[in-house]
Amino acid sequence: MRRALLVAAAGLLFGILLVPATRGSRLPGARGCPVFPKNNQWNLRVDRLPVHPNSDAIVRSIGVDETMHADFGSGLYQGGPIGIPFTIVGKGRRRVPVSFDYASESDRGPYPLPPGAPIEGGRDADGDRHVIVVDRSRCRLYELFAAYPQDGGARWRAGSGATWNLRSNRLRPRSWTSADAAGLPILPGLARYDEIKRGRIDHALRFTASRTRRAFVYPARHFASDLTDPNLPAMGQRLRLKRGYDISRFPRQTRIVLRALKRYGMILADNGAPWFVSGAPHSGWDNDDLHSLHRVPGSAFEVVDTSRLPRPHAGSR
Repeated sequence: MRRALLVAAAGLLFGILLVPATRGSRLPGARGCPVFPKNNQWNLRVDRLPVHPNSDAIVRSIGVDETMHADFGSGLYQGGPIGIPFTIVGKGRRRVPVSFDYASESDRGPYPLPPGAPIEGGRDADGDRHVIVVDRSRCRLYELFAAYPQDGGARWRAGSGATWNLRSNRLRPRSWTSADAAGLPILPGLARYDEIKRGRIDHALRFTASRTRRAFVYPARHFASDLTDPNLPAMGQRLRLKRGYDISRFPRQTRIVLRALKRYGMILADNGAPWFVSGAPHSGWDNDDLHSLHRVPGSAFEVVDTSRLPRPHAGSR
């Protein structure tokens, strides 16, 4: 019995050393709310995990000669903010009804959406039009895809929507989408300027690939492809920047992003341009600095074998 206990303890210690957790990031304006628990998959480092056996083929399918792109920044592009914005509301925010195109896989409202809630790409955008709202009084996250305000914001229409308890690890039901193709929350995968100002990003980032597989891996819950080639990435696939890739000559903001990609990696969450990494818009971003990410080729990445990552108890909805 004692030997068994010693072996179990050693295994637990090995797991802790193998997959260190962060303290969990906090949002400015919602300091009482974690961006999910510290043992959530988004918040676990993967720099000590083994390489996936099919890594080379998967990276080739995304594009070894394609380069990274920061899909966020400061200022405007085509009249809209650069990145996926989010807003924080308090207890007094009135909740409004939302109708969904994919109602069977969406969380019913009402949602606490301000009439002027920022929309990805701007009010006139024709892209994904994500809307993200955090209710700091309930530590609850609300996310919409293809969101359009109606009647001046008194109600909304959206393609799909999902809500999340920021203190819980509970996932979407299996095969359900969210506001993202992988059925994952978007907010925890955004690079935020407050993290850059602090000097570190303590979580994985969200990224896209142009061709994905009809499959998903934990913690993803949904796929968005009819392709079955095993060399294509599945939704939820975790990649990281190779340990030996030199980031010392990159400017500060980019270097912080790249350091996070070595430690925490990035999670495939949607179909889109290859190696596009997501973030929230902010006036503090230096677009020239972020543009240097274009120097990082796909060949600098590897797929992580995440089978050893813990799958924590879900917690409350």
